[in-house]
Formats: sequence, C-alpha cells, structure tokens
Amino acid sequence: MARLVYSFLASLDGYVEDTGGGFGWAAPGEDAHAFVNELEAGVGTHLYGRRMYETMAVWETDPAFAEGSAVTRDYAAIWQAAEKVVYSTTLAEVATSKTRIERRFDPEQVRALKAAAGSDLSIGGAELAGQALAAGLLDECHAFLAPVVVGGGKRALPDGVRLDLELTDERRFADGMAYLRYAIRN
Repeated sequence: MARLVYSFLASLDGYVEDTGGGFGWAAPGEDAHAFVNELEAGVGTHLYGRRMYETMAVWETDPAFAEGSAVTRDYAAIWQAAEKVVYSTTLAEVATSKTRIERRFDPEQVRALKAAAGSDLSIGGAELAGQALAAGLLDECHAFLAPVVVGGGKRALPDGVRLDLELTDERRFADGMAYLRYAIRN
C-alpha cells in the first residue's frame, strides 16, 4: 500500500501562511529545493485543496516560473508528471493536465486510492491535510521549517488532533531551513 504524506513548509512557530496570507519567507534555498525534488520524485499523486492547487499550478501554467534554475526546472517536470486531485466545491475547471476535481473529501475514497496506488501520494494544503489527519489517513509528515517566526496566520497542523510521531530523518540546509520527517504511529 502506498503512503500518504503531508509535506509542508512552515515558520518555526508552525504557520504555513502569515497573517497577511504571505508565505514568501518559506521559499527554500537551492539545496533544500533539490532535496524536495528527491522526495517529490517518488510521489505519483498529489491531493490538493483549491487554494493550494491554484498556488502549485504555476509549475505547469507559467513556463517562466520554472526557468530560474536547473532545480526549479526539475521540480516543474516532477510536478507535471504526477496525477493531481483537487478537492473543491467552487472550482469550475482545472488549468493543468493529469488533474481532476472531486467535490468533497471522502476518506474511504482516499483509502482506496492508497491501496491501489503504485507510488506514494502527497496531500497539500493545511485544511485538507487536517481532514486527512482527523480521518487517520496520513502515514508521514515532512516538515520543512524556515528560520523565521511570523507570529500568526494559518497553522500547518490543526487543533484538536493528537498524533504520536516517530522521527525518522532530519536534515539542515545552508539557508537555515531544517527538515524533519515523522512517521505517524498507529
């Protein structure tokens, strides 16, 4: 069975967006981004909420976005190769290939997707990941912590969910970002 992984970039105080909705402070440096590419290369399907999908779609819809370096070009190719499922009640159509819309998050459907998948799945977006956590669907959390405290905003992890975790990997990067990989104990 494939794993479902919640991978996120957050401030040290646990926010994926600051109070103004910004997250530019979380942009990884080249070495951290190359490591993200290694992790993402093993993902066959991304599950997104609407806002996260719209943020990520630029990796396919804006060719100039990926032209900054070899690392960003590689990431664009990795992202475009994966299947995408967008959970949204409002999105009328998708702007990227290999993408479909689901109108509601159904934990049983995700369990079936995990059971049938030949490669891992990732979930993006704090609200959608919170639903997956509450349903007991997540197998791992990959936290990239930026060297910044933003003081508020959108939390990476929801209130009201208790998880026992096992640290399975950690890395430090030149820009001060730290990676923590946790297995979720069931």
